[in-house]
Amino acid sequence: MKNFTFRLLRLATVAFLLIFVASCGNKKKAAPPSPKISVVAVLQHDVPIYKEFVGQVYGEMDIPIRARVSGFLEGIYFQEGRRVKKGQLLYKIDPQPYQAKVAQEMSRLAEAKTSFVKAQSDLERIEPLAKMNAVSKSDLDAAKAQYDAAKAYVEAAQASVKLAKIQLGYCSIHSPINGIIGKTNAKVGEFVGQNPNPVILNTVSKITQVSVDFHLPESDYLSLARSYRTDSVGMKKVQRDEQAEGSLQLILSDGSTYKYPGKVDFINRQVDPTTGTILIQATFPNPDRVLRPGLFARIKARIYVDTNALLIPQRCVQETQGKSSVFVVQDSTIHFVSVETGPTVGDMWVIKKGLKNGDHVVLEGLQFVKDGMKVIPELKAFQSKSKVVKQLLNNQ
Repeated sequence: MKNFTFRLLRLATVAFLLIFVASCGNKKKAAPPSPKISVVAVLQHDVPIYKEFVGQVYGEMDIPIRARVSGFLEGIYFQEGRRVKKGQLLYKIDPQPYQAKVAQEMSRLAEAKTSFVKAQSDLERIEPLAKMNAVSKSDLDAAKAQYDAAKAYVEAAQASVKLAKIQLGYCSIHSPINGIIGKTNAKVGEFVGQNPNPVILNTVSKITQVSVDFHLPESDYLSLARSYRTDSVGMKKVQRDEQAEGSLQLILSDGSTYKYPGKVDFINRQVDPTTGTILIQATFPNPDRVLRPGLFARIKARIYVDTNALLIPQRCVQETQGKSSVFVVQDSTIHFVSVETGPTVGDMWVIKKGLKNGDHVVLEGLQFVKDGMKVIPELKAFQSKSKVVKQLLNNQ
């Protein structure tokens, strides 16, 4: 009886252990907690859209100094690369051939005046005789013709003298404006004024302010034109606002931004049909004389204002095979969303399609998340390092 009881107890113990082990084997492992993910909210602001265009710097006035007569260059009376004043003597061409020409024309003028005096005397003598019929009418007509021809000859000789003196005056070349003069294209002793030696000896530039020419694509020009109000009062107000905001900026070849804003003062009358662009001229003040003609520069211009634009940090966007996408968190679940990006504003993208105001976009850990993943979103404020974005957020 005892053996039977012991065996029964032993079987019960074994059965209990088997059931316990089986139950432990069927028990599921506990799921790991959802990871915490940093997200940012999509921002909505009115965003001014800027674009850059290649430009060329010119002086306010760039006046070529030409040799208007040919001859040997006798002297240079300035320092190259320095400032010159209006009326200052710059060059002198050997005047002797032109002095001789003046003397020759003066001699012809004297001869013409002598012939004129004789013709006038003959006419004064014949006219009274003609009234008395002492001479024929043909003699009177001949005297009048001789007088008119002599008078015309004097006038022609006077014009020749004037022209010779003008050409003599061209031997001394003076600065037409106050400005900076460049390097001379000839040396003393060279024969100038005709090819192959330079007809243009130098250039004087006025650079208290400079002009920058650049070409605006047709589509950008249309956007710019639509952003302006057509009434004159509104146009003046927009121009004042743009100048105050520095909407037209000059970016130099070293990447620095010129400290003085510019303004548009000329738009060409037509779009170039071969390039699809229109010529724009902007003026920038140059009180420090830093800018010089010929500089390469880029114009940063405000084309239009994108109202209620959606903004997200650039690092939220992934690009694969030319397509952009972001991860959006909704109800603690990651969703893969394709987006259409617009222009950049500092370190942020303008999003044209795919998002709406207030959406939460994954900011960090993009390489660890995937579509459908459960997460714990942590909303953070994006700290932009761009001055443009900071100014934009502070103003709105």
